[in-house]
Amino acid sequence: FHTVAYLQQIWWFEVDGVVKFPLPADIYTLSFRLHLGRFSKRLGRRVSSFEHTHGWDIKPVTFELSTSDGQLASCEHYLDDTEQDYDNGNHKRGCWIDYKVGEFIVNDSEPVTEVRFSVKQIDCTHSKGGLCVDSVFIIPTDLKERKRKGMLK
Repeated sequence: FHTVAYLQQIWWFEVDGVVKFPLPADIYTLSFRLHLGRFSKRLGRRVSSFEHTHGWDIKPVTFELSTSDGQLASCEHYLDDTEQDYDNGNHKRGCWIDYKVGEFIVNDSEPVTEVRFSVKQIDCTHSKGGLCVDSVFIIPTDLKERKRKGMLK
């Protein structure tokens, strides 16, 4: 998106959502797309500022999803670990990271599937800041594999 939510300083962080629509039968993955640091342009290039980035290494953020037919998934991540992010070969700061919450199965498009999702860090013992929240993705789990095999254009 051209505009994202930027949290400069907060004590309580919670994003909740719900979608309800007929998904085709498949296995789906739900992910949040987050970024530590604030974007700006310098000499025509996009750069990140970490001036207000703090507090995300103290307690983990909790990600959750639930479906109308009782499927549940949850996980926790520290958004700002200063150690190397070995999966991506870089630090998490300054990069858009897709945090996978979990998978759910849709057996039939009827009845309509309701998916509830959230990300939160509500420990008010410390302030947090410097986080961009872009979006939530619900995509078929094997979409990349299908695209690679040429099943999707």
